[in-house]
Amino acid sequence: MSEKVFLNDKLVDIEDARIPAGDAGFLYGTGLFETMRANNGVVFRLSDHLDRLVSSAKALSIEHSYNKEYLKDSVYKVLKANDLTEARIRLTLSAGSMSQSQAKSNATLLITAAKLQPYPAEYYTKGVLVVLCPFRQNVSDATCGHKTTSYLSRMLALKQAHEKKAAEALWFTTDGRLAEGCISNVFLVKDSFIYTPTRSTPVLPGIARKTICELAIAQKVELVEKDITIDDMLDADEVFITNVIMQVLPVVGIEKHTVGNGKPGVITGKMRDYYNEFVKKHCEQKK
Repeated sequence: MSEKVFLNDKLVDIEDARIPAGDAGFLYGTGLFETMRANNGVVFRLSDHLDRLVSSAKALSIEHSYNKEYLKDSVYKVLKANDLTEARIRLTLSAGSMSQSQAKSNATLLITAAKLQPYPAEYYTKGVLVVLCPFRQNVSDATCGHKTTSYLSRMLALKQAHEKKAAEALWFTTDGRLAEGCISNVFLVKDSFIYTPTRSTPVLPGIARKTICELAIAQKVELVEKDITIDDMLDADEVFITNVIMQVLPVVGIEKHTVGNGKPGVITGKMRDYYNEFVKKHCEQKK
């Protein structure tokens, strides 16, 4: 069976999917995307993903005519068409044609889904290495805090990290504050407190990040959002990174520095358990 994708207003075979040569997302990276995870046929926190997409589209003047209910239905159509219950889903929304004569509804919407390929189990039992990104996050960049399709610097930094056998590269701002990973949010643990950079750093308001913050409150784990320096990070007892695909991933090494005792930490393990249980309950519900 040919893979099906949702393009603009209908399901098509992937080999028949076409976007216009003048699409602003293709030409200039004028677009947004969401990477989502489905378990048991339910997309984890789909409404939160769509809220973030719609908010970013408004902030960055990417005009479109799609409402959340339409987008939600379209995502599930792709899952059903590909007979997937455990899946990685990507929704991409670009500004569409650059022609001034085109209506705002000319935005390009593409939704794809593939079988979920989890991170290796040993990443969670042994922890992973991360490196420091050679690039810097400019706090005055209008795209910071938004998941745009202008992702070259992120992918380049991640590729360089992988070449060093690291799972992720951590970004700092131009004024020296810890921001985020290429594809993840970052948390530190010190003296049983969890610390994470503030959203205004700026960082992407990750869906997994939001979940961890909510779970910390619910489980009465002290969580503080603050400016974090390299010294804070190297002094941490534990470090973990999050996104909806990796979920909660323990970090045991930063470059040549060993985090804590070099093993996944106790608080990280508890937050991972809380997170996994939350996902299980969420995805037992009907869409």
